[in-house]
Amino acid sequence: MGKELEWKLEVSDPEQLDAIMKWDGLQEYLAEAPRVCQMQTTYFDTANRLLSARNITLRRRMENGCPVVCLKVPLPGKDPSIVRREWELNCDELSTALSRFLALGAPAVLPDPSALIPVCGAEFLRQAVMLHFPDNSRSELALDYGSLLGSTRRMPLCELELELKAGKPEASLRLLRSLMSHFGLRVQPLSKYARALALG
Repeated sequence: MGKELEWKLEVSDPEQLDAIMKWDGLQEYLAEAPRVCQMQTTYFDTANRLLSARNITLRRRMENGCPVVCLKVPLPGKDPSIVRREWELNCDELSTALSRFLALGAPAVLPDPSALIPVCGAEFLRQAVMLHFPDNSRSELALDYGSLLGSTRRMPLCELELELKAGKPEASLRLLRSLMSHFGLRVQPLSKYARALALG
């Protein structure tokens, strides 16, 4: 289990994503070349939305063809759009993953896997790079471009994610504010899941 601390910013178009990756204010923190990954995500819930009613997200994502199941659960008293508990497993079977998550301390409110159905999804290309800051903290910057998928509709996806991986958040927050100021970006308060689910 890990604690996810993540911020999202809305980006206007793919050209702005490219400009962000090439921005001088970012270059000094780059620890590696960007990695490119094709993401195909399916979100699951019960027919009566047991998980979404509790702000729980369960997804299976194909990352360049490799299956990864992820469970995200809100922390009491924290904004679920920013801070969550997270379990992740390289696995294609939901039943196997849920059993492992429960053994690792996931909440017992998880439904029987047979009750789960796909409810929405996303498909996008991700450029991701690890950032190393002078205070020895690390964050991953991800630039996503593609679509959010409802049952009958889709909408464009173009956003930046910054996720703290180690250390304190202050350096990441300073970079976030600089990105917002330099590129005129706004905070995206909703997760991909919440936006895709709202498409119906």
